[in-house]
Amino acid sequence: MHNPGNSTRFQAQDRFAEGAQYIAGRLTKGTSGRTHAVVDPATGQDVYTYELAGTQDVDAAVAAAREAFPGWAGATPGERSDAMHRFAGVLAERAEELAQAESLQCGKPLKLSREFDVPGTVDNTAFFAGAARHLQGQSAGEYSADHTSYVRREPIGVVGSIAPWNYPLQMAAWKVLPAIAAGNTIVLKPAELTPLTSLLFAQAATEAGIPDGVVNIVTGAGRDAGEHLVGHPDVAMTSFTGSTGVGKRVAEIATSTVKRLHLELGGKAPFVVFDDADLEAAVHGAVAGALINTGQDCTAATRAYVQRPLYDAFVQGVADLMASLRVGDPFAPDTDLGPLISHAQRDRVAAFVDRARSYARVVTGGVIPQGDLKAGAYYRPTLVADAAQDSEIVQAEIFGPVLVVLPFDSDDEGIRLANDTPYGLAASAWTRDVFRANRATRDIKAGCVWVNDHIPILSEMPHGGYKASGFGKDMSAYSFEEYTQIKHVMFDNTAVARKPWHRTIFGD
Repeated sequence: MHNPGNSTRFQAQDRFAEGAQYIAGRLTKGTSGRTHAVVDPATGQDVYTYELAGTQDVDAAVAAAREAFPGWAGATPGERSDAMHRFAGVLAERAEELAQAESLQCGKPLKLSREFDVPGTVDNTAFFAGAARHLQGQSAGEYSADHTSYVRREPIGVVGSIAPWNYPLQMAAWKVLPAIAAGNTIVLKPAELTPLTSLLFAQAATEAGIPDGVVNIVTGAGRDAGEHLVGHPDVAMTSFTGSTGVGKRVAEIATSTVKRLHLELGGKAPFVVFDDADLEAAVHGAVAGALINTGQDCTAATRAYVQRPLYDAFVQGVADLMASLRVGDPFAPDTDLGPLISHAQRDRVAAFVDRARSYARVVTGGVIPQGDLKAGAYYRPTLVADAAQDSEIVQAEIFGPVLVVLPFDSDDEGIRLANDTPYGLAASAWTRDVFRANRATRDIKAGCVWVNDHIPILSEMPHGGYKASGFGKDMSAYSFEEYTQIKHVMFDNTAVARKPWHRTIFGD
């Protein structure tokens, strides 16, 4: 394995010696009285120990955001846009540092951080820099004979957001960028496991000239820092990405204070292969779509439904391709798949597969590697077949490198099975038939449906779910609907004191 002490690895303890809270433009230590260690999941070694945020730190961050709000909201769209263009430039300059830090804390292969996470974040930033100048509203006009109306789109205030550990850098961007482009200020709580790139992201904002207090980071536990942030009376909106179970708790707290709420929750994406599909493309798409980020992706392909004529060949092709993948050190150039985020997550994934052995067939994988990989949170890519539709492994979100495959006969059955979970975040359909493709994109209930591909996302296109996968959109111009308030302004055009409608109150 690559030497964990190699100097190319991000030196988190030195970089964030001042603390893991970023409030009003500077790093500070937490005040909870408790410490937490960021662990390299490839080695099991601690790489950064810091003081967790407490409620006092959340209060300070919200106060900083509230103080910065009038000035930032009052800036012109062009001024906010210019600052965010500089922000994109700083992130691009720091691309390698961001990639190193992301791979260190997450265990994802460095090629994934370099080619997906960091470029995607820079592109998101550039997109929202442009979008800041294009807050759309209804045209002014006379919608009654005596009045002129128009719509204003205004920032909400202080946003309190919570991001997950699977894509820490990109999730920080998805939370922060539309919020500040629309003129809000923000307090972001990253996952305690993975704060490093969120801190780098906030520092880059400051370096770009975004005023102190516009972007703040509090790194603390969900049950104290997170819940305090969501319930804070000076926080006007909450955006949360994470599990559906925790999302329900966030919604409970947020609604008690009548906050704007945006939720991007779990997924169990179906991968529907019709009998006219390009088999080779479907096999490669399934393996890539299932195993990106070691399967720790709420849009990952997790349930493959394959029409019976292609079923056996698909199972064999996926098993062979999975078995060929190179599992190893994230910093090695030939690694295809890194570890899961933690040993606890690996053991959770393994338990799902082990329970499935009693009712399904593990075609390949299903083992914890030994030897050089023993110390890390590794798990072999796994294909499970012959499970029932109502079984746990088909219905529950596993969040690991596990794909389950089931056959179907008619097109109606394939689409019915695709919709047969509580989730609706993403899906894909594989076919050469335009009519089949059109029907699948229309009838599958998910926020994104790919045709003959699975996973790609674009800054210009919205991301968000149906059903238990939440509501609201990240990315795209649609995200401004989440982070702005709509105000109707109406002018009287008659200049008369007594309006015709007044006779409903007084007079004949």
